[in-house]
Amino acid sequence: MAISDRIGPNLPALRRYARALTGTQSSGDAYVAATLETILADPSVLSGEEDDKTALFGLLSRIIASFPISMGRNAGVPAPGAEAPFDLSAVPPLGRQALLLTTVEGFSVEDAARILQAQDAAIRALLDTAFAEIAAQAETGIMIIEDEPLIALDLAHMVNGMGHRVAGIARTRAEAEALWSDSRPGLVLADVKLADGSSGIDAVNTILSTSKIPVIFITAYPERLLTGERPEPAFLVSKPFDPEQVKVLINQALLFTPRTRAAA
Repeated sequence: MAISDRIGPNLPALRRYARALTGTQSSGDAYVAATLETILADPSVLSGEEDDKTALFGLLSRIIASFPISMGRNAGVPAPGAEAPFDLSAVPPLGRQALLLTTVEGFSVEDAARILQAQDAAIRALLDTAFAEIAAQAETGIMIIEDEPLIALDLAHMVNGMGHRVAGIARTRAEAEALWSDSRPGLVLADVKLADGSSGIDAVNTILSTSKIPVIFITAYPERLLTGERPEPAFLVSKPFDPEQVKVLINQALLFTPRTRAAA
């Protein structure tokens, strides 16, 4: 099988993971590009015992560990030949990587351990700690842009259960922009297609024109937002969603927001 046929089906998931881990599309996609360049230079890196998806994620994780980057919004991969910044605090914690791998990407604990080159027991312990961290997270106002009432209620219940507060629910772009102006939340959960045919993406773009608030998109068509060909979200959940996936991404997204804003 051609190498492109082995890689292609796994690229959307690889981009989703890298973006969520680094907090930006640009940083995540740059790491994915570095992963692909490594494979092109030496296709044998995919010839291990793992399946292609596990091998790809393992290679990406090793590249991230080798080239730590700032977790800021304008971070990128060091240029070839440039000295890597040896700031271990810039490497996303192993527990967060394990959390994203198992809850968002659906890997088993055993596969996550192989990807992260760790023992199964160590990964389980890291997951326990990470879930405890989510439970202890400071309160944040979260705005929901969702036109399906049952989904909106499920999200609101989940947000409240995490100890956050719901800043409001909007069903259209106009409602979302008005709600944002009135409530100024710390995070947005947004659907793509809204009740009146308007776009959640357009609503979010208006919000982001005046704020760097983190946004998590929840959509039935994630592959359309994971091409790497245009500005796309860093945090993305597929419908139907597992509440644990959303909780993990809320926790991860808030990492990239100043505490004073997150608590607003």
